[in-house]
Amino acid sequence: MYLLGYDIGSSSVKASLVDAESGKCLASAFHPETEAPIISKKSGWAEQDPSMWLGYLRQATADVLAQAKEQGLSPKDIKAIGISYQMHGLVCVDKNLNVLRPAIIWCDSRAVPYGQKAFEALGEEYCLPHLLNSPGNFTAAKLAWVKEHEPEVYKRIWKVMLPGDFIAMRLTGVTCTTIGGLSEGIFWDFLNHRPSTELLEYFDFDPTLLPQVKPTFGVQGTLTREAAEALGLPEGIPVTYRAGDQPNNALSLNVFNPGEIASTAGTSGVVYGVIGQVNYDPLSRVNSFAHVNHTAKDPRLGVLLCINGTGILNSWMRRVVAPEGISYAQMNELAAGVPIGSDGVSILPFGNGAERMLQNEEKGCSVHGVNFNRHGKAHLLRAAQEGIAFSFQYGIEIMEQMGLKVDKIHAGKANMFLSEIFRETLSGVSGATIELYDTDGSVGAAKAAGIGAGIYSGRDEAFSTLERLAVIAPAHRDEYREAYERWKTINNK
Repeated sequence: MYLLGYDIGSSSVKASLVDAESGKCLASAFHPETEAPIISKKSGWAEQDPSMWLGYLRQATADVLAQAKEQGLSPKDIKAIGISYQMHGLVCVDKNLNVLRPAIIWCDSRAVPYGQKAFEALGEEYCLPHLLNSPGNFTAAKLAWVKEHEPEVYKRIWKVMLPGDFIAMRLTGVTCTTIGGLSEGIFWDFLNHRPSTELLEYFDFDPTLLPQVKPTFGVQGTLTREAAEALGLPEGIPVTYRAGDQPNNALSLNVFNPGEIASTAGTSGVVYGVIGQVNYDPLSRVNSFAHVNHTAKDPRLGVLLCINGTGILNSWMRRVVAPEGISYAQMNELAAGVPIGSDGVSILPFGNGAERMLQNEEKGCSVHGVNFNRHGKAHLLRAAQEGIAFSFQYGIEIMEQMGLKVDKIHAGKANMFLSEIFRETLSGVSGATIELYDTDGSVGAAKAAGIGAGIYSGRDEAFSTLERLAVIAPAHRDEYREAYERWKTINNK
């Protein structure tokens, strides 16, 4: 018995086939091998053709099935499909389910003024307690841009969707979404447990534009004959799970309940913590969305901290500062020869645009405390990794103000978490134990599909086979805290 998971990213689409009993990933593939194109007709715009995602999904599925065939596995034994997807995008379709324009994806910033005007008009007193966020640059604000600038397109819209809703629709023929999806689009009213009438009225959106709400876990449709033939899969396989990539990443790391934390540290960094009450940051430095297991009776909110300037600084250091041709592992060895605190050197890593946790200030990357007679490349390399970890801690302190107690951080062993310096700095400065796991988003989506299909009794059974690779306990706390306080003083100037 097998489970199929898809992860629909802006860079690629990944598919994984998981053995339901052992929890092992039996086959996986992603397309394209190079980064998927993003259309940017104007500065700050970012669009993708949704049919491109489908093409990559077909290619990834074909590769997975070819790997499965080599192992003697039959697609007839696939019992459920789960979908993870890039958050905050906008897909518009007409009554015939045809796409009306390219999708406006998560990193497109054209809708910022629309979200800000809505925030001012609806008022902080409504937006924060009800929506938990400013409408900001999320899906609702993107739709407002289309309404004003492309009125002929807007008139033809039958349903608006997130990328995962669109993929599920193409697989099943059913148009539906989830509470989590509506919350990440800033359409969901958490106090009244329904789509926000006030926001829809402010933007003059017809409420019927929103698809039917279905549970995150459960049958959301079944594979149509047309989709099955295109994918080489049996007709009728149920789609039983969908969630945005950050909630799904947390799920993949078995993060479901209050106080549990998931983190990633690639080009940008994310800390995603679960809280058990409806809450928000009054300064909107972090965002709150419905987690995968949220209900009105038992709230589970994912508090999302996103830092633009993280791993991109480390890669810049490798290209520009480190000795030419050095690997990341060799760079880490060089940095390890410098003591904790980098002998007084501090680096702010914010050179990848405005940072939401700094209230959208574009602070830039800066280096402090360099002594030309004492410091060299190794000090800069270590200070960069410490600065990245310190930026995580700065955001974690915001989350702690919302009542999130950070004792343990779950992460995949990838990107910055491959670095011992980064792991030990983050653990030491936060006081949290870091647990590293062998998993990814498509594998998590597959296991979640098993929950939705009733193959697993719940999270405990689904993730009982999750392989923990390493545990990092906090050490040298005083030294890390001293370096962090110096860093924070510089950052707060």
